[in-house]
Amino acid sequence: MSALTIRLPDEKYERLKLLSKRRGTSVNRLIDEMATVLLAEADAEARFLVRAGRGRGREAEGVALLRRARGE
Repeated sequence: MSALTIRLPDEKYERLKLLSKRRGTSVNRLIDEMATVLLAEADAEARFLVRAGRGRGREAEGVALLRRARGE
């Protein structure tokens, strides 16, 4: 495991301490959870962009599939 030093404004750090206390966890764990969410969002965006790239130029085919799925 790695250690990381970050600089935060005092007000932001105090708010994180209060939030972590309300959640019954540490500021360290709270930051770890936020990093996990951020990385998961970045991974989802990357997967979406790859899939969107595969469909580029096939928009009409996609619309036809949607219409067929709706029974049109």
